[in-house]
Amino acid sequence: MGLISVSNKKLLSKIATNDGHGENSAYFDGWKAYENDPFHLTQNPNGVIQMGLAENQLCFDLIQEWVVNNPRASICTSEGAQHFKDIAIFQDYHGLPEFRKAVARFMEKVRGDRVTLDPERIVMSGGATGAHETLAFCLADPGDAFLVPTPYYPGFDRDLRWRTGVQLFPVVCESSNNFKVTKEALEDAYEKAQATNIRIKGLLINNPSNPLGTVLDRETLKDILRFINEKNIHLVCDEIYAATAFSQPSFISVAEVKEELVGCNENLVHIVYSLSKDLGLPGFRVGIIYSYNDVVVNIARKMSSFGLVSTQTQRLIASMLSDDIFVENFIAKSSVRLSQRHGSFTKGLAQVGISTLKSNAGLFFWMDLRRLLKEPTFEDELDLWHIIINEVKLNVSPGCSFHCSEPGWFRVCFANMDDETMRVALRRIRHFVLQANKGLEVAFKKQCRRSKLEISLSFRRLDDFMNSPFMNSPHSPMSSPMVQARN
Repeated sequence: MGLISVSNKKLLSKIATNDGHGENSAYFDGWKAYENDPFHLTQNPNGVIQMGLAENQLCFDLIQEWVVNNPRASICTSEGAQHFKDIAIFQDYHGLPEFRKAVARFMEKVRGDRVTLDPERIVMSGGATGAHETLAFCLADPGDAFLVPTPYYPGFDRDLRWRTGVQLFPVVCESSNNFKVTKEALEDAYEKAQATNIRIKGLLINNPSNPLGTVLDRETLKDILRFINEKNIHLVCDEIYAATAFSQPSFISVAEVKEELVGCNENLVHIVYSLSKDLGLPGFRVGIIYSYNDVVVNIARKMSSFGLVSTQTQRLIASMLSDDIFVENFIAKSSVRLSQRHGSFTKGLAQVGISTLKSNAGLFFWMDLRRLLKEPTFEDELDLWHIIINEVKLNVSPGCSFHCSEPGWFRVCFANMDDETMRVALRRIRHFVLQANKGLEVAFKKQCRRSKLEISLSFRRLDDFMNSPFMNSPHSPMSSPMVQARN
């Protein structure tokens, strides 16, 4: 499809012709590169491997087994067809009572049964995308803004901004403290927004974090709740990765922490959830708003008519999530499989000197390639990313598309592929890094000779070189032949 012509722009709305969808970024360009040349083990073994899609495909066998063993759950089977008419006709926009009850119970389970959730506060939506936009419409007017800690999911630029006119204002977080959200960073961002006459209506957090794969600790959540109460602004907590935490520290929901904070105004607290990540069902488009504000629940329910979940899907999900044995088995096995896949990938990278941010949740990790940059700039980050896409044939997402404050970080998704594809991807990364390391060592030797230093480089292992003080500097001017080729 071509660009919108000038004449067409005059005929269409501002929403239709602006670029608020946010798809003009490296994040979505990576998807396009994959779509144009998709990897296949036998049919296209040299294609691009999709590592930019946070999809959980590690437990499909468990869901498929349940579906086969429970044919009555679907009205599209001979066993369930007798209920076809009851489900196919018009249903209340509130959602099937059994669906809302089952979702609330599932949300309680993935939060360790430490919270009690009211099914009457469950508002359904067409995925978390629709849930975020609905909340933005409820909480803010065009021109108002939400604070968002960086780095953050690129889709937020589309979900919260495109049709609502709402702005996102960054809370800058840094690698020096593992990108942790601090009181100081929140206050600094709020003051900067105030200084530019931007009205802050809320704070959006993602817990567990996408792209970091980390969970917020109890004290940080308390600080966040104190902050939004002091400023009298809303808190939208995206918890769509709640069940993906696979090791300690465990996931802690804002629903739990708000009960511990004396004087917390729960009317300001709203949770976004979905079944896309925890159950691996993005195609079902099951998004959830859980708000403690009665007015928001009422208005969001009216707005939900623009993005309902089909009643057939509701019925199937209600039956599946009401099966306690299945749910407990799924959560336990998913945790084990995510942990194993995460460990295999990060350990494989560590063997060639590539570090990752310590993480224990999500379907991805945050990879540190700062030392492969010729200069510590986002321009060089994109140059390196183009090499990884076009030559290494891996779609990993550059940190700049996540609004990261520091160049050289990349998000790598690890749960959307089978074991053999994972091994191919890991081999490609390792080969690329080893080749880059050779170029770095040659450049280092030349640098030493130019400085008239007589240094003997006799490294027994690659790690000896990678751990040297000079190499650990993120501002090293050296680059591999592959990186030099960018010029």
